[in-house]
Amino acid sequence: MFTPRPIAFVSSPYRQTSDVPRGLGAKHQAEGIIRVLPEFEPGLLDIEGFSHLFIVWEFDRSEGFELLGQPPSDNRPHGVFATRSPRRPNPIALTVVELLGREGRDLRVRGIDMLDGTPVLDIKPYLSSVPEEQLRRGWLAEAEGRQKKRS
Repeated sequence: MFTPRPIAFVSSPYRQTSDVPRGLGAKHQAEGIIRVLPEFEPGLLDIEGFSHLFIVWEFDRSEGFELLGQPPSDNRPHGVFATRSPRRPNPIALTVVELLGREGRDLRVRGIDMLDGTPVLDIKPYLSSVPEEQLRRGWLAEAEGRQKKRS
């Protein structure tokens, strides 16, 4: 096992979990800053060439975990590993953000879904070779279909 340590912290408009958009159709368009700690700034060399980044972060305000839960986007229970629930055995998360720019050790991004002050564990360029038509959305697509039928 390793002991994670933050490499950055998030500056976000979200102060509480209830502020973060959730559920079917939730749009993550909020802008914020990933503020990299000074000792890790050299690791940002050439990051500006990427349009999107994976941000690996910690659910630092989540306590405990549940293996089954009912997400806000469906009225049926699902396994924690089939959801984005913060109540996980290891409280880590992954978010894809759009890189808007870099100013020194600050990365201006769009698409954050983290609370202000959230610790960031890693940053990686977003690369995917999976064509969009091959991606599946699992139970989420089914829940969206049920919601459309009710509308």
